[in-house]
Amino acid sequence: MNAAAAASGPFGPLDFQLVLLRRMADHQPGLVEDARRELGVSTAQMREANRRWQAMVRSPRARGAAARYRSVLGEPESRTRRAIGDVECEALLWPLPLWPDLRFEVLTAPGGGAVWNEWLVRAPGAPAPQLRTAADLRPWTCTVDEVARAFPPAVPLEGGAPTRSRLACTLPGGRRCVAEFTWGLLQRLVEQPGDPAQRP
Repeated sequence: MNAAAAASGPFGPLDFQLVLLRRMADHQPGLVEDARRELGVSTAQMREANRRWQAMVRSPRARGAAARYRSVLGEPESRTRRAIGDVECEALLWPLPLWPDLRFEVLTAPGGGAVWNEWLVRAPGAPAPQLRTAADLRPWTCTVDEVARAFPPAVPLEGGAPTRSRLACTLPGGRRCVAEFTWGLLQRLVEQPGDPAQRP
């Protein structure tokens, strides 16, 4: 799919990647600019892809979220049953060319019901980064689950927007910080004085 098609053709994987990038530009404009050039699209095309996505989401005739992802990304690369507490859900995974070691994951309720979560995760079989210090927490290198596992106990905080999430962590040496994510991918690390568990 070329750049011109992103602006005028059917909404597809290229357009969806532009939607993800548009949200990430708030924290990492430089990385987003590099990715936009890699995809061969203009800033106007990125804005247009976001406009079209928002129109799809807000349309009174909008499909359910899972059906919408299928219409944009095609059939998922894999489907996996997963237990969350006492409830079993289905995890749908799609590849995205910009992040070959990641997959876009959509968690749905049993029977193809409501979407519970949608974000980027490590691809099955892809090596996870070694996260030991703050220097390892570089933008776009790790996911929410990977940071939470590397620095327990990580405390989830309010994300501020549907596509954003945050984790309060204590790094080696007692350094407290908040890892901020967009679509599940690390965007930045923010110093956090005081006890992170007490913060809203």
